[in-house]
Amino acid sequence: MNITIDVKDINSTVEVQVKGEIDAYTAPKLRESLFPLSEQEGVSMVVDLSEVNYMDSTGLGVFVGLFKSVRAHDGQFKLVGLSERLRRLFDITGLADIIDIKSDAEGGLA
Repeated sequence: MNITIDVKDINSTVEVQVKGEIDAYTAPKLRESLFPLSEQEGVSMVVDLSEVNYMDSTGLGVFVGLFKSVRAHDGQFKLVGLSERLRRLFDITGLADIIDIKSDAEGGLA
């Protein structure tokens, strides 16, 4: 159960690359790394999940919380690079209708 979180914070734009699995064991690390950044006024947060091979409901909860926090601070939140499996998870839960989700990193992280 490993997770790697690489964060680049440049001029109110936070680019995050997540690698590994997001589950009950790794979600707290993800939350601790990103929540302080989500509270910046007007932040634009882009999270690349192209190298995430597994995510459970705990991970969904982290992203819902991040989305709410970013929006509460007049920012923008986007998830990019979702595999078909992750995209289906967001579709089934209805979160794909709420959170900006792109299936590839186009316009996101380089």
